[in-house]
Amino acid sequence: MDNPDSGNQFEELVRIVKRLRSPDGCPWDREQTHSSLLPYFLEEAYEVIESVDEQNWDALKEELGDILLHVVFQAAIAEGAGTFRITDTLETVNRKLIRRHPHVFGDAQADAPFHAKQNWEAAKHREKQRQSRLDGVPVHLPGLIRAQRIQQKASFVGFDWDKVEQVWAKVHEEILELKEAQKTGVKANLEEEIGDLLFAVVNLSRFLGISAEDALRKTINKFIRRFKLVEAELKRRKQPIEEATLEEMDAIWEAVKEGEH
Repeated sequence: MDNPDSGNQFEELVRIVKRLRSPDGCPWDREQTHSSLLPYFLEEAYEVIESVDEQNWDALKEELGDILLHVVFQAAIAEGAGTFRITDTLETVNRKLIRRHPHVFGDAQADAPFHAKQNWEAAKHREKQRQSRLDGVPVHLPGLIRAQRIQQKASFVGFDWDKVEQVWAKVHEEILELKEAQKTGVKANLEEEIGDLLFAVVNLSRFLGISAEDALRKTINKFIRRFKLVEAELKRRKQPIEEATLEEMDAIWEAVKEGEH
């Protein structure tokens, strides 16, 4: 990070984007807006996640560059509209990092990651002049991420369990309530209790220091990988998957699972 060449490379990226947006630049780049770039930005963000999950560091290097391109591109559009410049963005984030780390740049104490994040959240709440400590979590976040962030914010002001056993008890309580709701056959009740159970499981994952979103994504990828191996084995046997019984597929699944271990 101390390499002086990084600053030169960043300035070169800014110059390239300005050239692309210039009258004699690229027609596609010139017509982009803040909104039109958002789907591409979201795609790049998920590609970063994928490269980290796969521990593909060459891909991560490239994808981080694509994210940086989007930051510079958005700032270039703003500068063209007279809204702000990339230097304003850099100045804002630098000041914010110093302001929200009083335990590093000031006299506050933070002996653990929880306390450091607690300082950050308290400072952010004051700066934004928010009414609730739960404000500020984007409503369009994926459900698991949003649930965990809401729970974190509540935890930072002391609204949390003391022991993991209490969280486990809540999970078991929600399972029992879901079973009772199933007996009624009322879909609205089932939906509410499933939501409560998911929220409780997310809370357990938070308490254990696990990202619920990351855990579920990895499990989905694991299911896809194993299911494709089941398909491959049936294909090797020249057996259409539609004709395979659940017992046959499950036996292959277990063999695949055993092979992974």
